[in-house]
Amino acid sequence: MILKPQLVRGTAANSAIRIGLLGCGNRGTLVATSFVNHTNTRVVALADLFQDQLDKGRQHFDSIAAKNGYAGIDPKQMFRGPKAFQELVNSGSIDMIQISTPDIFHPEHLEAAVKAGKHIYCEKPVAVDVTGCKRVMRAGEQVQNRFSLDIGFQLRSVPPYIELVRRIHAGALGKIACGAAYFHSTGVFYPPRPNISPLELRIRNFFWDRVIGGDIIVDQSIHLIDLCNWMLAAHPLKAIGTGGRKVREDSGDCWDHFDVTYTYPMDVHLNLNSFQTGKALFDASIRMFGAKGTAELHYEGVVGIYGDQPWEWEGSAGPTSGKTGHANMYAEGEEPSAARAAGVFHSALEHADTEKEKAFVDSIMSGKFHNQAVLGAESALSAILGRTAAYTGRETTWDELLASNQTYDPEMEGIDLREFE
Repeated sequence: MILKPQLVRGTAANSAIRIGLLGCGNRGTLVATSFVNHTNTRVVALADLFQDQLDKGRQHFDSIAAKNGYAGIDPKQMFRGPKAFQELVNSGSIDMIQISTPDIFHPEHLEAAVKAGKHIYCEKPVAVDVTGCKRVMRAGEQVQNRFSLDIGFQLRSVPPYIELVRRIHAGALGKIACGAAYFHSTGVFYPPRPNISPLELRIRNFFWDRVIGGDIIVDQSIHLIDLCNWMLAAHPLKAIGTGGRKVREDSGDCWDHFDVTYTYPMDVHLNLNSFQTGKALFDASIRMFGAKGTAELHYEGVVGIYGDQPWEWEGSAGPTSGKTGHANMYAEGEEPSAARAAGVFHSALEHADTEKEKAFVDSIMSGKFHNQAVLGAESALSAILGRTAAYTGRETTWDELLASNQTYDPEMEGIDLREFE
């Protein structure tokens, strides 16, 4: 068998997969570090829009390299500025691209990585608009089993969730009537950033910006929407919703709450309530109600099925209604808002990232490549469907959304990255 040169390092028995990290912020650094700690990988290249992020990333990964007894990052493999992603994907020194940039840039960055033939791990959402989702699906068509493309829906790798969904698909709930999901979260808090341009402030604080980050339903609640799609083995057909910005005090324009009702095939209705701001109690949960029973999952707490075919994950912590604040959600000494922004969770989600990363690397090593472009786009479109219904205040169908070609064009939205050349 003849292998492409770029695949040789990824399949050789004693050779680590070389990661190029695109986006050296909190989440990007955390995930890349987890890859290095739990799989046969090394971070050998970095790219970011900002020099301070690059410097921080290099210091972090050089310290890991020194601890593990191998060379740090070659200065020639550090790329800064608007075209840094192109330089990174074209580097012959890497096998895999981890895309952890602000959400609006994901389609362009994913397309470039696909064109370069690199293995790709892209954080969710794959896009913040309909046009971006279509770009990702078209890019996925070019993969053609040549390399792996995974999207960062790590919750699909949670062992108790896998068993829960297996049982649902096997008929444990019988005919499903409806469901309810909620994602209640603290706000994302950024440090003061004086003496920078308005655009740089928007990009650095992108969780506050509904164009760059997609708003809280697309950036955060998409995790629950993706799980509901998985449970119901379908995407929603239509949505109606409401919401607004009532109590947020940051300088951005994201809403602090959404309330959306989705209709899935077989007339299954799902209500999603999303809240993110201030010092809210953190909890995320889904319940599905059927003729034979009810399924329930939490990020921390119960994961189980109750009814004719009862089952409960042995790690279930019991009802969450008796828990208070963040005491049971975060490790001692950990700042809740920073952990939430970085996607750090415990309990049921303890192994979510590591299991996802191991499966991705195994797909590369085995040659049984993944292609999650369509999955990622469908979940993003499902979140965008709910956002659109809430923004417009009227029912929106899946077909209507796709026909809209909704576009958040960076330049039209005042995002001209030439400022950072």
